[in-house]
Amino acid sequence: MARTGRPREFDRDKALDAALVLFWEQGYEPTSLNQLKACMGNISPASFYAAFGSKEALFREVVQRYLQTHGQVMAPLWDETLSPRDAIERTLRASARMQTTRTHPQGCMMVLGACNCSPENQPVQSLLEDERARNRSGIAACVRRAVISGELEDSAATEVLPTLFATFLHGLSCEARDGNKAKKLDTAVTMLMQIWDNLAEASGTASRHS
Repeated sequence: MARTGRPREFDRDKALDAALVLFWEQGYEPTSLNQLKACMGNISPASFYAAFGSKEALFREVVQRYLQTHGQVMAPLWDETLSPRDAIERTLRASARMQTTRTHPQGCMMVLGACNCSPENQPVQSLLEDERARNRSGIAACVRRAVISGELEDSAATEVLPTLFATFLHGLSCEARDGNKAKKLDTAVTMLMQIWDNLAEASGTASRHS
């Protein structure tokens, strides 16, 4: 009589990675529990709830995994060994490359993952809003460093720079999802950084004449 082999053990990390891709591609609300269980190896409801607790708890864990992997493109914003300008430029270029890579869904999960939730899922939407706010804070911190160091003048134009860069950063998701190519987005970053350079030049000119 043929012997029955031991059942395959549930690979939690692989299941989590599969869920990440599905949530990234479809968003939180359109992704059903049945789809999640199927992509995670056709696990049983009991295994799903034992491992993750709920769909929302799984999503929160997926967000952390994303931030620790793909989301590391944002790390230069908090690296004070980099010049403020370099920190922002590296972040924008790395994000554009990551979001257009074809080995995973295009765009940024922090922008696309839960952008239009129903009221009962507001905590999920707020989770990603908080992460986007953190990105804005990182950009603003770079601009403040540049003002303190004298690279940029404290002016109305400089004050709007964080909003300008954050708008571009988060807008990359739509461009990437719509098929825009990395090379074109990288060129756009070059043009955007020219605004910083123009303000820095104006600040230097003002300092020389003061």
